[in-house]
Amino acid sequence: MRLLTGHPVRHFGRIDSTNLEARRLAQQAERGPLWLLADEQTLGRGRLGRSWVSEPGNLYATFLFAITQGSHLAAQVSFVAALAVHDTVVTLRPELSPRIKWPNDVLIGGAKFCGVLPEVVGENPTRIGIGFGLNIAHAPEGTPYPVTALGADLSVATVLKELDASLVRRLAQWDEGRDFTSIRADWSACALGLGGSVTATSGTRQLAGTFRELAADGALVLAQADGTVTPIHSGEVSFAELEALRRKHA
Repeated sequence: MRLLTGHPVRHFGRIDSTNLEARRLAQQAERGPLWLLADEQTLGRGRLGRSWVSEPGNLYATFLFAITQGSHLAAQVSFVAALAVHDTVVTLRPELSPRIKWPNDVLIGGAKFCGVLPEVVGENPTRIGIGFGLNIAHAPEGTPYPVTALGADLSVATVLKELDASLVRRLAQWDEGRDFTSIRADWSACALGLGGSVTATSGTRQLAGTFRELAADGALVLAQADGTVTPIHSGEVSFAELEALRRKHA
């Protein structure tokens, strides 16, 4: 496969995980940038350690690259990657109007079709592997939430080429954190539930309020009715707008 950016692609028929392969390569001093693409994964993972079903016909790939800054910037890459996926859908399926659910789930009609998992896989220099799982030919069954796919008429090669181009643009915009402000602004313009009611579960706490904004460190800023403002850095968040959207498309 030839990518317009010149990024090499290492293709695997079957592998445990492209993110795990990125980590192995980083341990061997690989810096990238390069793509690791698999037809099938046996140990695909999503956010919070969840498994990600990886049957043939969809896109499973990791982009491995190095940055000159420290690993503390890795959290920002979640938002960069989500925007790249959003841009890819807008280009290939403009009628679908994708939205981004905090922090990096890209949804179509309230249904999930993509998983994004950025990880620091090496140090000195910092190397990051961004794992992407995009449903193209089919969506898994029996999931606890609605899922969808882009459509079997799109090939994995077509989607990867567009994703690669979109990711290059967004990484250049981000500029290793020097312009995360514009990334935040663009992400917010695509965000689902911003300004609406949310319920967040973080550890043993459950909080309800309004999704005020995306903080400078990537946290979801939740404003409660009593005026308390709480940054949510991890955990489960339910969005009233998402529930309404899913009822509409049910």
